[in-house]
Amino acid sequence: MKNYHYFALICLLGFNFSCKEDTEKQEEIPAESFRNEVAATEVRVAQAETKSFDYLINATGKLEAAAQVKAVIEQPGYLIELPIREGQAVSKGQIIAKLDPTEAEIRLEKAKISLQNALAVYENDKLGFSRDFASGDEERKKFLEEQLKAKNGVFLAEIELREAQLNLERCEVKAPISGRVADLKFKMGSLIATNSELCEILSTTNLELHVKVLESDISLISINQKAEVYPVSNTQEALEGRVIAINPKVDENGLVEVAIRLTSAKNLLPGMNARAIIRAPQANSLVVPKDAVVYRSGRAVVFTIEDSESRWNYVEVGRDNGQEIEILEGIEAGSTVITTNNLQLAHQAPVQIVTE
Repeated sequence: MKNYHYFALICLLGFNFSCKEDTEKQEEIPAESFRNEVAATEVRVAQAETKSFDYLINATGKLEAAAQVKAVIEQPGYLIELPIREGQAVSKGQIIAKLDPTEAEIRLEKAKISLQNALAVYENDKLGFSRDFASGDEERKKFLEEQLKAKNGVFLAEIELREAQLNLERCEVKAPISGRVADLKFKMGSLIATNSELCEILSTTNLELHVKVLESDISLISINQKAEVYPVSNTQEALEGRVIAINPKVDENGLVEVAIRLTSAKNLLPGMNARAIIRAPQANSLVVPKDAVVYRSGRAVVFTIEDSESRWNYVEVGRDNGQEIEILEGIEAGSTVITTNNLQLAHQAPVQIVTE
């Protein structure tokens, strides 16, 4: 019985020693052999290039008429003609409203009579100075004429006549600029007070987009710089525009107003919302496709390829234009960068470049 226990103990010790040897042999297998067994990740690649890079500044705003003027009725009276309607196109100087001219015409006639009376008295008084007017002294003759006209109210009557003529002309309201009628406030037959606003005339053939731009980007914008404008009514077709004004003041939100003049206003109206893209070319920038940049733990990473393996590179990124991104530090020009299947890629993972 003792011999049996002794034999069993020897067998057990022998089995443990054999298992330990097998485990040590497994641990001695190099990790390289496992890497070779992992299938290579198929990736597409691009080159990091130093070239001219268009940084895109995006901003939104509302379209405004380049000229927007109020048509004001300066003469009180009843509105007897109103040949316009909202949205109608008018030309500068076109009659857009008429007031009852009766009172203005009467005042004009009275002013004419007053001037005639003043001139009659002047001519009568002038006879008393016939010798002075007959002399050759032109300066004295001019002085006497002015004195007699002032004394007999000729100058005042002439001013009153011009004023009456002006009031009669104001019975016809004319368009101050060419454009379209907006916000028409009165109807025919209305009694109008002095300096009442009749409507607004909007120059819809010349539209401007006013947008707010970050103060950090304003140094990249200059007068006459090209911009692309996308109205909300048509987000697929870009309209050309150019920067015409930059407000020299930064508002409380760190924004600067920029005005962009559109070269075409087809099917657009003031007040419409639109988006502008202002192109700011950057020379000699190191850029990669935007898809080449992934983020790990909040840091930007670009994978490059060396010896058919991925290489993890922390990078510092700059501006991007939606398709390309500027690399300020982390990789060199000419590096082959991975642009697909890089979200879960690891350092030194086997990769295979595909071109299709």
